[in-house]
Amino acid sequence: MPKVYLKTYGCQMNERDSEQVAKMFTEGGYTVTPHEHEADAVLINTCSVRDQAEQKALGKMGNLMHQERHRSHVVYGFMGCMAQSRGSELFQLMPKLDVVVGTQKYHKVFDYVDGILQRRLDLRMDDPGLSLRGTSVCDIEDEDGSQNTIRDHMPRALQATAFVSIMQGCNMRCSFCIVPDTRGKERGRPIAEITEEVRNLVKLGVKEVTLLGQIVNLYGRTEFPIIDKKSPFVQLLEAVHEIDGLERIRFTSPHPIGYRDDLIAAFTYLPKLCSHIHFPMQSGSDRILKAMRRPYKNAKFVEICEKMKAARPGIAITTDIIVGFPSETEEDFAATVDTVERLQFDNAFVFRYSKRRNTPAAEMDEQLTEVVKEQRNQELLSVVNRIAIASHAALVGSRQRVLCEGPSKHNAARLSGRTSQNKIVIFDGDPNRLTGQLLDIQIESSSGFTLFGTACLD
Repeated sequence: MPKVYLKTYGCQMNERDSEQVAKMFTEGGYTVTPHEHEADAVLINTCSVRDQAEQKALGKMGNLMHQERHRSHVVYGFMGCMAQSRGSELFQLMPKLDVVVGTQKYHKVFDYVDGILQRRLDLRMDDPGLSLRGTSVCDIEDEDGSQNTIRDHMPRALQATAFVSIMQGCNMRCSFCIVPDTRGKERGRPIAEITEEVRNLVKLGVKEVTLLGQIVNLYGRTEFPIIDKKSPFVQLLEAVHEIDGLERIRFTSPHPIGYRDDLIAAFTYLPKLCSHIHFPMQSGSDRILKAMRRPYKNAKFVEICEKMKAARPGIAITTDIIVGFPSETEEDFAATVDTVERLQFDNAFVFRYSKRRNTPAAEMDEQLTEVVKEQRNQELLSVVNRIAIASHAALVGSRQRVLCEGPSKHNAARLSGRTSQNKIVIFDGDPNRLTGQLLDIQIESSSGFTLFGTACLD
């Protein structure tokens, strides 16, 4: 039985796409292996949002090709955003590369890889001395309906949570972002198909789903009608909320454009919606937001956050922020810091601006030095961390409702789960008994970004 090794870099959507590919390989008779050196096919799913992710992917593939140079039958492939962006250029960078598959062709990865592998194995049997390289595939073309192909899941024992892809693509064209070029235009899946996928997951024991979209709250805006003044996304939330056995719903990531009162109101009457939103701000400066082509002002972003806090008391809001965007002044940066202090985000992912090719921001004047970017990155991180640590510490002594997700990734002897506010909690217990259960946990300590406690099982 052949084996495939899958490595994913980037966001939750990449993880979900990789799961779909893994499912297709298992259905085709392959074993998905965590051990790269025993694989007959090596696939890396790549992110292009930041250069660091691309460099990691290229470095990983280069190392694997070098280490496995005596196993000439192995098929090597890139898939995902970097594959979509760079296309056939990747064959020039890596002559041993066999497959490059874009973001709308995940459903064809198995056929391409298996076809090459089987031909090589047949050739090797006929004449072990033959060169097995030379066959390659590059498929980065658009394909209608590709959003409907990310629908299958790899069954896992004791699975409490799952990602559900509800759409592909983005129409926003932020000046720093390559995603519209790598993921295409917005395309939503039908509500009926999404809810059926969630029902099947619940039958497998899943208690929480995270709905995924590049701009998730704009789901269906070009395809489906507004009904009773509710957007297609709110209609979807209501439909998923009705599924028996589902306990929690999360979604990521929304955009201030399209975050209207119907979505805010949903948090007042849909209790399965978790008390957490990840809500990218990017900058607190109106001037920089305009340069980023983010079509809202800081005051609007703040207003939405304050409305969310009123609709769902105790809600946790996390965000993304870019520092060092071209022409960002000290005053612009100070506006970002002030907004972080005002809104008291529970956490934030802070990124130094990174040039992405074929984006308007990459050609802008007044590019900042890496030294300035790093200084601002560290300064903002210190503010974010101070607020986040205090937020976690305030929960010590409280009792929190936690969905047990199974053994902790960092200490398999203990269990891990998350509160509705998305805070990680570590505790002791039997994974076979508690995974997938909603538990009351008495919080006893905090390490800064992780809570520790004891399950109240009486």
